[in-house]
Amino acid sequence: MKIEDTAERLIRGAEKIIRGKREFLEYLVAAVLAKGHVLIEDNPGLGKTTVAKTLAKLISADNGGGLLFKRIQFTPDLLPYDITGVDVFDPETASFRFVPGPVLANIVLADEINRTTPKVQSALLEVMAECQVTIGSATHYPPQPFFVVATQNPVESEGTFPLPAAQLDRFMMRLTLGYPDRDAELSILEDDPSGHCLEKLEPALTVSEFIEARAAAEKVFCHQNLKEAIADIVRDTRIHRAFVLGASPRAGLHLLEAAKSLALVRGRDFVTDEDLVSLVVPVLAHRVKLRDPRAQAEKIIREIGLARINGLKKV
Repeated sequence: MKIEDTAERLIRGAEKIIRGKREFLEYLVAAVLAKGHVLIEDNPGLGKTTVAKTLAKLISADNGGGLLFKRIQFTPDLLPYDITGVDVFDPETASFRFVPGPVLANIVLADEINRTTPKVQSALLEVMAECQVTIGSATHYPPQPFFVVATQNPVESEGTFPLPAAQLDRFMMRLTLGYPDRDAELSILEDDPSGHCLEKLEPALTVSEFIEARAAAEKVFCHQNLKEAIADIVRDTRIHRAFVLGASPRAGLHLLEAAKSLALVRGRDFVTDEDLVSLVVPVLAHRVKLRDPRAQAEKIIREIGLARINGLKKV
């Protein structure tokens, strides 16, 4: 079986639950195959939480069963050790033992991540960047594969804390689901996929197949001209007068890795300029800081990306 078929099986399985959102699912699968984390920002009731649950059901452990899935409901009273875990004293052994937190799982759903304080949000920084959690002098590692799917609601500001730039930079992509079209809405009304269909959803692939697809994504070819375009796009965000904070070197790496994975998802073993055009907004727009809050980062990032890609075509 071809490696690209693995990604297609994952998308088709997800489409049984997430209706009418093929492009969104392509980006989502590309991100997780590229070992990236995803921030889903959208209005209430659109299926943000269901997305993470669906992924957990679709990838089965090699010895049977699903991946270890943990959901963290972020609230203002949460503490950092509620996420990472903590050393507790065991009176029977007169020693400390580590009680792992929910972040030490395969798939972590950070639900409404902006409803907790920056101090608690920072508990995710180490594990999202380095796949490890340090408690005292000991280091603990989540199982593989590991990725975080976070959600936030953009229409409410009461009781929320904006994500700091360091946290946003850990997310490979920021995606939005958007409202379903009429046909998808009718199918949702017909069988309530998140309620009735999700519990019956069968795995689409095993962990070993998923890891094999990740390795294949790393080997996808990207021409030197496209790598130079990525470098130029990222650098342009740092000198553009609309931004006071541009994209980091990590953003450039994420754009390259995401482009390779998206090419694989779309059935190719090489990156095209269309892959970069598709990804500049979901990969870069959440990392920049605007000088004028009324401006649209997505529009400016898209213009920067198109200018660089169109320049390539003229060479």
